[in-house]
Amino acid sequence: MQYTSETMLVKSKDQGGTGIFAEVSAQQAGWEYLNMRAVRLNRGEQHSGNTAGYEQVAVILGGQCDIHTSEGNFLKVGRRPNVFSGMPYALYLPPHTDYQLTSLTDGFEVALCWVPSDQRYPAKLVTPRDCKIELRGGGNVSRQINSILPPGFPCHRLVCVEVYTPSGNWSSYPPHKHDVHREDENGKILEADLEEIYFYKIDKPHGYAYQRVYTDDRSIDGLMMAQQHDMVLVPEGYHPVVSAPGYHTYYLNFLAGSAQSLANSDDPAYKWVHSTFTSMDPRLPLVTHGMEPLD
Repeated sequence: MQYTSETMLVKSKDQGGTGIFAEVSAQQAGWEYLNMRAVRLNRGEQHSGNTAGYEQVAVILGGQCDIHTSEGNFLKVGRRPNVFSGMPYALYLPPHTDYQLTSLTDGFEVALCWVPSDQRYPAKLVTPRDCKIELRGGGNVSRQINSILPPGFPCHRLVCVEVYTPSGNWSSYPPHKHDVHREDENGKILEADLEEIYFYKIDKPHGYAYQRVYTDDRSIDGLMMAQQHDMVLVPEGYHPVVSAPGYHTYYLNFLAGSAQSLANSDDPAYKWVHSTFTSMDPRLPLVTHGMEPLD
């Protein structure tokens, strides 16, 4: 597949109603692992399926639901009304698991990602208490990362984090990549070969972010304007983001590939920018555990 600005940007098909409002398959993306969809339900509506030969994570973007599965039942999952109002809940499910989500609120939203797996780990509910907040960068490269399925989470391939980039700030910067699997002589992973999806939300209407995806040889070099509920596909290469002034940007990252790792390498041309980080943007964190009581 030829990756261009047009093929790496998957525009949302959101018309404001219920059902699937964003979706991409591994076949459509031209890669091996990641599939994703975002679903909106009103109170009492359901979304169901079977994970088949895939492991899957469901990240609650807003609202609350009951999830009945062949691995157990998980009731009243989720609490934040939207991603800018609290910390996430998520549910990991192993292959060959039946599941049914029933919304308990109007406007409930969930993002599901699934990747092929021949390994079986237990179903696991992730609550806000499990999600660590990391503030990264400095100055106008300050951003917030909430871990959902971090490296080391008991699953096969999936990694999932959500990132908040304040108005006017950059993230995924200095530009980094994870497209070659490299280990040192002791077997420590220096860089993993990962596919990645960026799923965007903006805190106010008309907002947007720009994301560039490029490789060292520029065989890929695309610049995408991402708006509400758009996806950007990162098959390889560096992939920095900048948030339009006046608008806070959220993106949900799903990754999978050669290892359950976030090991990466910076673009050597921009690595020096790390030395300019002297203080964290005082607006961070944009969301905290204190926004809602911990269970």
